[in-house]
Amino acid sequence: MSTNNHIDYIEFKANDIEAVKTFYTACFNWVFTDYGPDYTSFSGSGVFGGFEKSDQPVENGALIVLYHEDLEVMQEKVAQAGGEVTVPVFSFPGGRRFHFKDPSGNELAVWSG
Repeated sequence: MSTNNHIDYIEFKANDIEAVKTFYTACFNWVFTDYGPDYTSFSGSGVFGGFEKSDQPVENGALIVLYHEDLEVMQEKVAQAGGEVTVPVFSFPGGRRFHFKDPSGNELAVWSG
């Protein structure tokens, strides 16, 4: 079960989803679940995460995703505390989330199921 305010998920970018799946399966025995051609999630790593297809060069490829049951409240808290909401709340298969930058410029996300 997800817990409010805990790191819940790590998301990476990938230029080749199949190559990433092959690599992490061969090296670390991760298990993958595909959500269409452009996204796959993984388990068996100690934390859940996923890879999103990107045609751009991968720089700072990890997106740390926190959990909170009330996204609108957290989005407002982030803004009031000096964070910058970079992607407002949106829906995706399996839930909703928003992205923000902290005062140092690190981008994270908060999701809810």
